[in-house]
Amino acid sequence: MTIEKNLITDETVKTETRKHWFAPIQASFVAILMVLGAAALRWLSPNSDGFFGWVGNIVDLISVGLVIAGVVWIIYNIVEWRTATFAVTNLRVMREEGLLKHRSSATMLSSVSDVKTEESFFGKRLSFGDIVIYSQSGNAGVDRFRTIVAPMEFRNAIVTAKSGTAVPPAASQVPSPIPASAGSAAATTATADAATTLASLADLHDRGAITDEEYEAKKAELLARM
Repeated sequence: MTIEKNLITDETVKTETRKHWFAPIQASFVAILMVLGAAALRWLSPNSDGFFGWVGNIVDLISVGLVIAGVVWIIYNIVEWRTATFAVTNLRVMREEGLLKHRSSATMLSSVSDVKTEESFFGKRLSFGDIVIYSQSGNAGVDRFRTIVAPMEFRNAIVTAKSGTAVPPAASQVPSPIPASAGSAAATTATADAATTLASLADLHDRGAITDEEYEAKKAELLARM
């Protein structure tokens, strides 16, 4: 099932990615050992007659079973890798993957509280890793996207899409005149709000949720308003 089939009204895909080619290799580690073990058993299988010949036949049957099971497992992991997809829309973070055990999830951008990346030694060098999405539901709402391509870029796409979910006021709505005394109080409130937002932005930057470039750009914008 593709992401497009699960989109709702006025929802559009902003960024889409897939699992890295290393994913089926990682998932097939046991299956590969099964095939190698079958080859080792076949090599060690006795070819003599009598009792040892009977044992050799049993070993051969076990080897064939291991090869068939291992190859089927590897093929399944490859198909699962090819069909898995992850996307960021203007409303949600979505995931569709799995065949026999289908996994589908959709987290509203408005409920995302934090996004983290986890990259292994090989992941940093081959540009793959895990994305962990935290929502306002706490541990029950944690969602993990494993072994996806370019996890940092996908995380940045989530942060960017989330920052754009706020609806700006209509251009036709002209505010009524504000008395001078009220204007001073409004300016003080706006400055306080900007300071609070700046503190939250710094916290996101410290936790790695946004890049240095995004932090400096937003910081400059907020300081200009104060």
